[in-house]
Amino acid sequence: MPLHPQAEALRKQRSAAGTPPLYSLTTAQARAADLADIRASAGHVEPVGAVEEFTVPGPGGPLTLRVYRPAADTVPDGPLPAVLYLFGGGWTLGSLDTGDAICRRLTNSVGCVTVAVGYRLAPEHPFPAAVHDVAAAARRIAGHAAELGIDPGRLAVAGDSAGGNLAAALTLFARDRGGPALRHQLLIYPNTDCGADTASMREHDDPLLFNRRSVAWYWSHYLADPADGADPLASPLRADDLSGLPPATVITAEYDPLRDEGELYAEALRAAGVPVQARRYAGMPHGFFAMAGVLDDGREAQEYAARRLREALR
Repeated sequence: MPLHPQAEALRKQRSAAGTPPLYSLTTAQARAADLADIRASAGHVEPVGAVEEFTVPGPGGPLTLRVYRPAADTVPDGPLPAVLYLFGGGWTLGSLDTGDAICRRLTNSVGCVTVAVGYRLAPEHPFPAAVHDVAAAARRIAGHAAELGIDPGRLAVAGDSAGGNLAAALTLFARDRGGPALRHQLLIYPNTDCGADTASMREHDDPLLFNRRSVAWYWSHYLADPADGADPLASPLRADDLSGLPPATVITAEYDPLRDEGELYAEALRAAGVPVQARRYAGMPHGFFAMAGVLDDGREAQEYAARRLREALR
């Protein structure tokens, strides 16, 4: 179908404003512009019971975690399920503030503790720094579950775009390197294969939308050595064995260069015996999940993700 009318309206606004592609800016400029755009389109920022931020030891120094808790009168007594949320931004942009609105909605809708991870960014800290940070955070949370009020047997991981890539990488890392056990993986238009030559990658080159040039720009920052793209922790679709991974929800967007590799990863997981539910949003561009304030399908996708997590963490 054609680009959804709501998404087309945003595209026309960008055209009229002369908004430059992020990949044409300096890294500092792109980080600021990305956050401003996300805040403008995220919609209502929901209150939660509590938000606290603290640092823990990480593989490259202090690692910041932001913990969101639902209001006590909205959840049962006792340890709560937890979702580790990994923000997007091509491993280059993004911060704990990038996923703030999403984390708040998941916290309230799932009835869980949501933990956002302030992993290190490229190009200052290329692959595998972010993977190691995310793995350290997951182990920290599982190992300190009691003091965090979390049930370590009900831990899921979720992320959008590069965060979806890191979520998939974490499941591989945890399976092969001693945990922690993960109940579910929610992958929202994830990067799964460096150098993917898919139909969706070839088709989408609109400079007013996230496009194949955007993808190449992010990978060029993330990989200090292009050969690292063959590592399954960078390109999960290249893993020889996907068996034994947690059940998955995979969300993709029709007008997204990453569409096909996300759907191929869902198929590969299913072929390996992993339960998967995949959903493509017709007419939507990359990034729509974070745009619940201006795209109805962004809001619906967040509700769908919350339902899937509720079922998995029940």
